[in-house]
Parts: sequence; C-alpha cells; structure tokens
Amino acid sequence: MSKKPLNTPSRRAFLAGSAAFLGAPAIAQELPAGQAERDPTLAVRRNISSFRTLDWRPYFNNLNKGAILVDIDSRAVHYWNENESIYKLYPSSVPLSDELTRRGRTSIILKDPKPDWRPTPSMKERNPEWPDYIGPGPQNPLGTRSLHLTWTYYRIHGTHDTRKIGRKSSNGCIGLYNEHIEELYGMANVGTQVLLI
Repeated sequence: MSKKPLNTPSRRAFLAGSAAFLGAPAIAQELPAGQAERDPTLAVRRNISSFRTLDWRPYFNNLNKGAILVDIDSRAVHYWNENESIYKLYPSSVPLSDELTRRGRTSIILKDPKPDWRPTPSMKERNPEWPDYIGPGPQNPLGTRSLHLTWTYYRIHGTHDTRKIGRKSSNGCIGLYNEHIEELYGMANVGTQVLLI
C-alpha cells in the first residue's frame, strides 16, 4: 500500500477549494469596492431582505385593470389583478444608471406577443457596433413578450440573457425572465396601471 506525500492535495480538497474559489466572485460583486466582508451570508441576507411582498394600497388608489409596481431599488416587479385574487412578485433587471432610470406613473398601451428590437438613437450612439435590428426569436433582447408603456422606448419585457435579472443591466427598460414575462403578459391588460419607484 503506497502512501501519498503529505503536501499533495487530495481530489476532495481540490474540488472543495475550487468550489469556494468559483463562488467568491458572486459574493464579492455585492460589496462596495475595496471593502471585505467577514461573513458572506450577510451579503446574501441583505439581498433577500429587500425582495419582499408588498401591499398595493400605499402605491395605488384602486386596482382597476390591475396594477404593476416596479421597485427599482429592490429590483422587483409586483403585480396585483383587479379583484386581488392574484399577486405575483418577480425578480427583474433595472436600468444601469440613474440617468437611464425613469420613475413615476404610466400604463400599458400595447402588448407585443413577438417583440422585435431596434436600439434607440442614444443606445446606438453609445454602442455603434450594435445591430440596427433583431427580429423576433430566441436572441431578441426583448425576449418572448413585451409590454409597452406610455413612455417612448420604455417597456417591461423578457430577456434571453438571464444573467441580467437581479442586476442594474438595462438601458432603461425593466427585464424579466421569459417565463415570468409570459405569465405577466397573460394577466396584464392594455390600460393596466404601472408605477416605477
């Protein structure tokens, strides 16, 4: 029976160390630059605590045609139907910066079952290498469904890039997982009131 030298790591130790190393960047992204966190579960708890259920009454006078509340800070979309029998809470992507963020009251003016995408003039200016058009399909940046708001260029839509959900990653729109936008699309109506806070 041969013995391994003491300084040779075992396969189990290698795998455990690799898993810890790979998990570290996700935790580090939650921290301000240059700040170390002693207990990584604190960062997770902070993130989870901001994703909470809400009551509609502080935000809307009524639920006529349903209501959607987009909480930019907690990166969450809340939906209540007109008779309060349905409440949904979805994680979302939000705009990259305050300059791209629009807050206030609006409503759904169009439901698009097969969205196509064109960059806005300001997006094209910032990213001239982007294509001028992407038709409906799996690589469309608007995902599988889109809810157009009264504000030009602003939408609640799906995304093919699931890494964006839960992050500041959009050019102004609110993004959902495709399965979530499909569910919301089925419940929301033209005229559904929307508030971004």
